[in-house]
Amino acid sequence: MDAQRIAIAERCLAAAYDGTMSFPEILGMLGAAGIESYMVDYRRGTSTYFLPDGDSVVLDVPSEESGVAAAFDPQGLVSQIRWAQANPPDYSYRAFCANVKAMGCAGYLVSLSGRRVLYFGRTAEPHVEHFP
Repeated sequence: MDAQRIAIAERCLAAAYDGTMSFPEILGMLGAAGIESYMVDYRRGTSTYFLPDGDSVVLDVPSEESGVAAAFDPQGLVSQIRWAQANPPDYSYRAFCANVKAMGCAGYLVSLSGRRVLYFGRTAEPHVEHFP
């Protein structure tokens, strides 16, 4: 992946954690850069950004001490997704990540072209969330 796209992916990742960009803004910036999808892996502590031709870059996410719970709680996960979508003053992506890991979410795949997020547990239990 070229340096400009890597810089955009790094900027979007940092903005998620520091709260300077919303999820729709991040999707817009990544899409404009030609990034097709990205995957957050909570167990490895990485976020991988993919181009349509298969090229990718793997970025480390800020260190989080908590692991991923063994049991997947899809109802709890949905409550956290709704919290994120509402974006109230107490929302933070860092807290969202800690909370969904405690609910057994091992990671998620965002498809910009498919307009959906696939969340998954440690034993591959899925939850699909569509976005406009």
